[in-house]
Amino acid sequence: MCYDGSGEHPVAPEAVSPAPSRRVFGRLLLAGSGLAALSACSPEAARPTSSAAASPSATSTFTATPSVTASATPSAEPLPGSPAAAASETAPPPAPSAAAAPRHSLTDPASPWVVVNKHRPLSPAAYVPADLVQPRVRLATSGEAALLNSTTAAAAEKMFAAASASGVVMTLASGYRSFNTQIGTYNKWVQAEGQAAADTASARPGHSEHQTGWSFDIGDGSGRDSFTPAFANQPAAVWAKANAHVFGFVVRYPWMFHEITGYYYEPWHLRFVGVEAAGEMNTRGIATLEEYFGLEAAPAYR
Repeated sequence: MCYDGSGEHPVAPEAVSPAPSRRVFGRLLLAGSGLAALSACSPEAARPTSSAAASPSATSTFTATPSVTASATPSAEPLPGSPAAAASETAPPPAPSAAAAPRHSLTDPASPWVVVNKHRPLSPAAYVPADLVQPRVRLATSGEAALLNSTTAAAAEKMFAAASASGVVMTLASGYRSFNTQIGTYNKWVQAEGQAAADTASARPGHSEHQTGWSFDIGDGSGRDSFTPAFANQPAAVWAKANAHVFGFVVRYPWMFHEITGYYYEPWHLRFVGVEAAGEMNTRGIATLEEYFGLEAAPAYR
């Protein structure tokens, strides 16, 4: 779900110092328009080797446990602080969906419909997908971050190929994040900024979609506006917003829905839910999985 700033990404602006660049940008947005460009991820690390059902605590630090084609081109997303963005802030959100009758589990991390947010941690907390693979797409990362579960990888290969055929460069910027990797990143945030800031900028271990293998972040190979709201205006993000649903993906943290998802706008973070669910959400104008499945909003940890 978001960029972690580990330094493994070769083009991301945070490659030298992860926290300051994103933090400074977020504060500017908060001062100017009330929106922070913060993310819900952990940094890339070595590929995991085992699994366990340990649950993270809600204390300020964590300790490691044994680890277990559409062609539409929409107008660019309005940048925070712009007149168009200000107008969009006053518009009411789409009416929530009646709870979908799930044909897949909303709690099993191996399910394409699992909902992970600040109220719904993974169980087991240290879950590791059994079928992690490296998709045959253009990579802008390495190690565990270049991995997805096999279903997501296959859908991503089709989507990236379609984008390329349309003349759009799309890269896999960050994929799987292990529980142990998340521990390290979250603790660094706590030590540098305090727990309140850490809980805004970095998912607590076991609360990240990236751990499921169903999510990944995209880039365009240039590093321009990477992991900032302005990335919404880059061709890769514009194309994905218009076409990702055709391949079963949604933009998981859309504009101005942070009070529901718990995370600020991330036009780079895609989540696989399957063609049926993604298509219905697109057709009905439903922005979040919480609304689609009739679940409560999760703006903060309980």
